[in-house]
Amino acid sequence: MACLERASPALKEILLKLYRANKSIEIDHHLYEFGSVEYHIQSSASDEHHMYLSISTPLLSQEVLLPYGISHHTKQMITAICSDVVEIIEPAKEGYQLTLRLDFSKLPSGKDTLKVIAEISAVQAIILSSRLKEMLMNVDSHDTFQGMYKPIKLVYRPSEPFFIVRQPQKFIAVFPIHFKDKPDVIIATTFFQELMDVGSSEKWAKAPPCCWSPIPPPELRGELFEDLSTTGGFVSFEISSWHVKGKKLDKTVWSLLNFYAYVKFHVKSTRSFIQRRMRKRLEGLVELLHKRNIKEVEVEEEEEEQSRKIQGCKCMIRISNLPKPTVLKRRYNAFSRTIKRIRSRIKIQGFGRFRRRWLKMPKFSSSMGYTKLE
Repeated sequence: MACLERASPALKEILLKLYRANKSIEIDHHLYEFGSVEYHIQSSASDEHHMYLSISTPLLSQEVLLPYGISHHTKQMITAICSDVVEIIEPAKEGYQLTLRLDFSKLPSGKDTLKVIAEISAVQAIILSSRLKEMLMNVDSHDTFQGMYKPIKLVYRPSEPFFIVRQPQKFIAVFPIHFKDKPDVIIATTFFQELMDVGSSEKWAKAPPCCWSPIPPPELRGELFEDLSTTGGFVSFEISSWHVKGKKLDKTVWSLLNFYAYVKFHVKSTRSFIQRRMRKRLEGLVELLHKRNIKEVEVEEEEEEQSRKIQGCKCMIRISNLPKPTVLKRRYNAFSRTIKRIRSRIKIQGFGRFRRRWLKMPKFSSSMGYTKLE
């Protein structure tokens, strides 16, 4: 999944093109990514061996507990990628948090080349992860200074904040979930309920306990209303010292930072799968009905044709059985009836009464008489 990759795909592509060019190229390119991340790539034709990469990324939190800038531990992680290739320039370029000088002439050959370039493209993820690591590494701390249990708001992606709440011997990560479409809300809530059921099983006993609630948990009392108004409820994870030991720390931090992306990917994939199955099922039903209608029409046409043939055969049999004068007489009578219908007078209602009254012929009388001769 591209949304969960640590390395920036666009930055990785540009660095690979510069490496495969095998010569210095004049370039001054700004690259912007989702989350208000900016990269500035500079290369000069006069400097054959070096290029410069500046990175600007927003703060993960505005809280005082998370210091601004790049910590010493984070710088060590960046230079550990490949000390011969990556060098941190201090101070960084104005407007950026980190500036690196890269020497591609010292890149290892073979598959290690792609590996180092991919790790350089993931420096922004290292910077953000290190800030959350600094918090989780102190999970066993027994400090009780004022404000210890106040929720810390973290923003890895715009409009998708989550909260880290410090408690004795553990941290609680709370994610307010918001979806605009109702189908997405239904799929997401079903997914969270299944996640709780699976997380409570013995097979996943070592995983962080998960809890989903439609209302804000008590740990978020006093937070802004806009951060607590959701459509998908609240998902909480309990992070203990077991989940941040050794290499587990990096995996836990990256999972928390990309939990929103994972949920959205799962919801959209499930919705598209359901729609695809429904569309396929509908097409199958329409095809079935279409075939059935065609068969019914064909059967009806065959029945009508057979009935016409049978009726024609019966008529021919009847006519053939009759003598010739009788057949001619019937045809003459039918023809004469047709002529009479054509030449028949138009009947006007009441015209007979009018004719008898007004068009009556006068009668004449004669003085002369007639005698019948015998």
